[in-house]
Amino acid sequence: MKYYLEPKDKVVQYFQSDVHKGLTSKQVEESRRKNGANILKKEKPVSLGRRIWDAAKEPMIIMLILAGFITLGVNVSRAMTGGEADYLECIGIFAAISLSVVITVIMEGRSAKAFEELSKITDDTMVKVIRNGEASMVCQKDIVAGDIVCLSTGDRIPADGRLIESNSLHADESALTGESLPSEKDDSVILKDEKTPVAERVNMVYSGCFITSGTGKMTVTGVGGQTEFGKIASELSAEDKTSTPLQEKLAALGKKITILGAAAAAVVFLLQVFLFTFNGMATWETISEAFITSIVLIVAAVPEGLPTIVAVSLSINIIKMSKQNALVKKMIACETVGCINVICSDKTGTLTENRMTVTKVCQDRDMVYPDQVRDVHLIRNFCLNSTADIRCGEGENHFIGNPTECALLVAANKVIGNYRDIRNSFRIAYVFPFSSETKNMTTIQLDAGGYHIYSKGSPEKILDMCTLTKWEKERAQEMMYEYESKAFRVIAFAHRAYTEQITDFEQERQKLEEGMHFDGFCAITDPLRKDVCTAVDKCRKAGIDVKMLTGDNIITASAIARELQLLDDDHIAVEAKVIESMSEEQLAETLPRIRVIARSTPTVKMRVVKALKARGDVVAVTGDGINDAPAIKNADVGIAMGISGTEVSKEASDIVLLDDSFSTIVKAVQWGRGIYENFQRFIQFQLTVNLSSVIVVLASIIAGFAAPFSALQLLWINIIMDGPPALTLGLEPIRGDLMKQRPTRRNTSIVSKSMLSRIVINGLYISIVFMGQHWFNFLGGAQRELPTILFTLFVVFQLFNAFNSRELSDTSIFCNLASNRLMLGVFALTFALQVIITQFGGAFFGTVPLSFLMWCKIIAAGFSVLLVSEIVKLIKRAILNRR
Repeated sequence: MKYYLEPKDKVVQYFQSDVHKGLTSKQVEESRRKNGANILKKEKPVSLGRRIWDAAKEPMIIMLILAGFITLGVNVSRAMTGGEADYLECIGIFAAISLSVVITVIMEGRSAKAFEELSKITDDTMVKVIRNGEASMVCQKDIVAGDIVCLSTGDRIPADGRLIESNSLHADESALTGESLPSEKDDSVILKDEKTPVAERVNMVYSGCFITSGTGKMTVTGVGGQTEFGKIASELSAEDKTSTPLQEKLAALGKKITILGAAAAAVVFLLQVFLFTFNGMATWETISEAFITSIVLIVAAVPEGLPTIVAVSLSINIIKMSKQNALVKKMIACETVGCINVICSDKTGTLTENRMTVTKVCQDRDMVYPDQVRDVHLIRNFCLNSTADIRCGEGENHFIGNPTECALLVAANKVIGNYRDIRNSFRIAYVFPFSSETKNMTTIQLDAGGYHIYSKGSPEKILDMCTLTKWEKERAQEMMYEYESKAFRVIAFAHRAYTEQITDFEQERQKLEEGMHFDGFCAITDPLRKDVCTAVDKCRKAGIDVKMLTGDNIITASAIARELQLLDDDHIAVEAKVIESMSEEQLAETLPRIRVIARSTPTVKMRVVKALKARGDVVAVTGDGINDAPAIKNADVGIAMGISGTEVSKEASDIVLLDDSFSTIVKAVQWGRGIYENFQRFIQFQLTVNLSSVIVVLASIIAGFAAPFSALQLLWINIIMDGPPALTLGLEPIRGDLMKQRPTRRNTSIVSKSMLSRIVINGLYISIVFMGQHWFNFLGGAQRELPTILFTLFVVFQLFNAFNSRELSDTSIFCNLASNRLMLGVFALTFALQVIITQFGGAFFGTVPLSFLMWCKIIAAGFSVLLVSEIVKLIKRAILNRR
């Protein structure tokens, strides 16, 4: 049953309850058995073993495990055949596996935490209900469907319910709907449209929201998981199996490299077997040696250090981003945020301050700022004609009561210092509270000369109560309409002096509220955050589409969107019910034009996020309310507000903005793009090493030489490829032009065409020079020095090529040469270690000392890879300039 479509009496009858007596004790137990308890069902927590298993199933980790077992197999085979086995490399690889799994398990687990925070909403607060014909207090968790619950100002609503009484009742539903203003409630309304959004169901109240003013009663219609919050809880507890763009790209890259490496190894093995057979040398020992050589080649080809580099690089960048007020909870998110091309943002509390504020005040037909108000009667109206309070603490105002009235008190404080001074100075004779029928609130102040009557309310009502000329009334209406059309909330004010004796305030109300003096009006709004306009503009220039998904009505949402320049001839605002009526194909086709979705529900927000991801977009969702949590959790990057955000939205998110600033998202995007480019730099370097390693091993075998590197030498090359020299590429300083680039699409390969061309050119050049030395000994080394020269030359080539990998475009490496001092230091240290290994590590690495002249020749040959790369870039720039 859709209770908002039914008369209140019918809903009460449906639950076999009674408006005056409530449920009996027996009915309470029956309802609990039939409809459940008022608690959120907790899913069985995932065991530590299962979490470790799930983390180990990541494509990158599988690749790492494969490399570890292959390396272990190589060394076991060598040990069994009497060769030299070295297990240090195996220990390093399995240590990297453990590090990656531990980091994943510790850093992730957000769904369970978000669900736990949502469950706190149903804490054991006491609720006033009518049972067995008497009013009693029961625990919130003991509420059942059919209970008659009494509501009053300040109460947290314990369950979903259909109103059966309402007296000037307003509820703050911002956490659920995103609506910034309290929703006016009316039990007498019977809605007709089944698709009426939650924010417009004026005859219903919802669990977890608050009563801001008035009193009422409700019949409980939904408890626990049946409530609107319960539906959100089920979304949060659902297992999330989606992967980020980086994970998808690295998995695809790893798969391709593994297949190519395995294919190359197979070719090498079959080729060696053929040559041994053709030359009559095919024995068990030679074929075993051929197999070991092919396995060594796989080890050289598989980038087993990639997951470790990703983990370490992301961990370091998490610390750096926290200094930019972006707390990264899910490690992979600090890169993914750089790829986003769509931001779906909540309005209330995210784009706006979620704090009603008096923007302008009309006094004496002039618009002034709140601190410029001088009209005594306006100030008294603000202070006396109110049921709200504000509490000052920790540098900010905490609203107690109706947010609109609180905004008026803040405005009064700007003029007089403390609104309580006026309240304490005057005696209140009578108050007519605001109601949906009267549309105004009137307070009568008693003093020695009689009474002063202050009234505030809707512009139409106040103007009808005042003595104005036709021109004055039209002018006032025109000024107020100007602000109403911009989605401001307009409150009008009037007063009069009254000297006659009042015997019955209620009977004389109409007489007291006529012939009043029109004092002016206030334009009140939930203002945009100070930095939002600039931040949205930066997003637009960076190729990021910003969409507003809000629970507000379409008029208010459109006004804010126009202020942010989100709407134009090509982009539109729609209501959520329009989205709900669309098929998946229609939604995918229309979404690029939609910039604003008003009356958004958690379900609509999630559907939009999934549709955008299906189109290939990388989506970020920002929000602060519980209603935002499911979309935040299912986005590629979920971003929550750290100050104003609910604990549920924070726990569901990947990134928490510590300063609640939308502009921090722009900084995070810039960092994310920089991190993505750094991964590309590392991958460009690693794939060049991989390609040249495979080529030189394959070419050496085809040429009839032995494998060019021993196991320990290959280990050292892998340390260079996967260790500190490679890591420094992942820590390249963020470049300043990143926000001028277009976002990286989800389906774009992490290896770009320009990267691929540099990998091939540099890899081939290194291989050609290496094989030239192998064949012709152009460096002039002695016979016993040749293996050492080859090993050292290959290492020096890779060290110099690391500088080539710092640039992803055709920019010269010398433009930013000194910007990464860490890399310069690591380069010097690694080169020094290579000298020590070569000159003094012969017992372990099978090397012999080289002369100073030979070192100069090797350095010159290695440096030539920089010159070749620079010449190629120069030619490309010249061709581009000519075009």
